[in-house]
Amino acid sequence: MSIASAISAALKTYTIPLLAIAGMGMAAFTVVKSARPSLPAPPLSEPAKTPYAHSVSGAGLIEPSTQNIAIGTAVPGVVSRVLVKAGDTVEAGATLFAIDDREIRAALASREATLEVRRAGHLTAQARLESLRQLPRAETIPPMEAKVAEARAALSDAESQLAKWDAVEDKRALSQDLFNQRRQAVQVARARVASVEAELALLKAGAFKPELDAAAAQVTEAQAQIASAQADVEAARIEVARREIRSPVAGRVLQVNIRPGEFAPAGVVQTPLLIVGGVTPMHVRCDVDENEAWRVKEGSPAVAFLRGNSSIKTPLKFVRCEPYIVPKKSLTGDSAERVDTRVLQVIFAIEGDTFSAYVGQQVDVYIESAPREEAK
Repeated sequence: MSIASAISAALKTYTIPLLAIAGMGMAAFTVVKSARPSLPAPPLSEPAKTPYAHSVSGAGLIEPSTQNIAIGTAVPGVVSRVLVKAGDTVEAGATLFAIDDREIRAALASREATLEVRRAGHLTAQARLESLRQLPRAETIPPMEAKVAEARAALSDAESQLAKWDAVEDKRALSQDLFNQRRQAVQVARARVASVEAELALLKAGAFKPELDAAAAQVTEAQAQIASAQADVEAARIEVARREIRSPVAGRVLQVNIRPGEFAPAGVVQTPLLIVGGVTPMHVRCDVDENEAWRVKEGSPAVAFLRGNSSIKTPLKFVRCEPYIVPKKSLTGDSAERVDTRVLQVIFAIEGDTFSAYVGQQVDVYIESAPREEAK
């Protein structure tokens, strides 16, 4: 038998046992290695440590002193302007964005024109009423009195002429027609005197009361029309103002989720169009477990540590405790934490302006408290 044949026969005989032995060795090595305890990864930063001998800890969330104000619009429409961006500081009443208002502005112009027409009508009615109240005008009396004197003089002349004709004893010397004309002339003159005297009396009496009442009623109607037109103008101005969305507080724009040309729906939306809040000062909303809530006393000092860098901290000033225990919303991921945990929310104000943090950032809060034995 050749050497090559001997080697081939040996390989066929021992290959499978050798592979089995190697697999068993690898399995044993893997089991031994996995049984070793894994070393925990070192923390990215040192955890915060309470500065008090006795304290209550809680997870805190930085928020504006006014809380987050979700800005919306009562009037739906296309956004024409956005005047702010995230991070801007705004005063109370500053315009944040505007809804297209061309249609309502055109209506406002029409109503303002109607108001001017109503005012002009009121001035006309008022002038007519005043002119009636001023009657009789002093300058109109003398001409009418002169007409009365003229009529009386004409009557006296006619009566004198008639008297001369009556004085003639022999009536046959007179024409009967001419005599009749003289008598008619006297009657005409008397009627003329009565007419101008009546006109003078009417002029001195002034305006007729029903006419005055009618003129006063026209003035009142004109005033009512002005009030109605002013109300229409004011309503249009309010509609224009409603399309300019303004900040309700002085603070900072925290988020902008609207752009020019987008449609802004009215009412409550899932994503606020803008978020505004007062950040002078900023507040920390700390969640204290209900089992530890009894240890928190009003006015207790506290300190907040920034997560990720415990060297950044700030003292906190007590503001208030929310009087209602609520379910915990922000879970820490601790395996011992119960989902049904309820917490007392304690509000603190950040003192000073050296704490570099953002609204919505989480902090670790430690609240000074008495020892458990003394608290009991």
